[in-house]
Order: sequence, then structure tokens, then C-alpha cells
Amino acid sequence: MEQILINLLAGAAAGHATGAAAPQVSLGALGNTITGLVGGGILGQIIPLVLPQLIAASQGGSLDVQAILTQVIGGGVGGAILTAVVGLIKNRMGGTSQS
Repeated sequence: MEQILINLLAGAAAGHATGAAAPQVSLGALGNTITGLVGGGILGQIIPLVLPQLIAASQGGSLDVQAILTQVIGGGVGGAILTAVVGLIKNRMGGTSQS
């Protein structure tokens, strides 16, 4: 459960930061946060499949600093990527209809 929360929080923060840093892909504060949550949750679930030591640490109930950092990075990257992609798609669709 802790891993999911870490992924979601890191994703939300990264999505919000991505929107603030790159206004051209911003979905608004709420949109950036929600998209970041989803992206962080998705990539955060994929990372343990790639890194088996995270699974072993989580099953043993002993999440160490390395495992937590990996979850934060995975969730953050996922949140940032999904926010940027959705923002770009939204802006492209909006840009073509306004021309």
C-alpha cells in the first residue's frame, strides 16, 4: 500500500511541476495533478516488474531507502510524461479546431 501512495504522490507532484514548467502542455492545476496521479500510478506499477528487488523488499515488509527512491522516481517520471503527452494532444486538438 505504501508503494502505491508513494507513486501517486510523486506522480501528482511531477504532473503539477510539468504543467508549471511547460505552460504549453499545462492542463490547469487540477488537470496536471490528476494526470500526474494516473501516470505515477501506472508507471509505478510497471517499475517493480522491471526491478525484482523492489518486489522482494515490499513482500518482506522492509522498504529501504533505495526502494522508496525508485518508487518516487518511477511515479514522478510517469506523472511528468503522461501530463506532457496529454497536454500536447489537448493543445494540438484545440489548435486545429481554432484555425
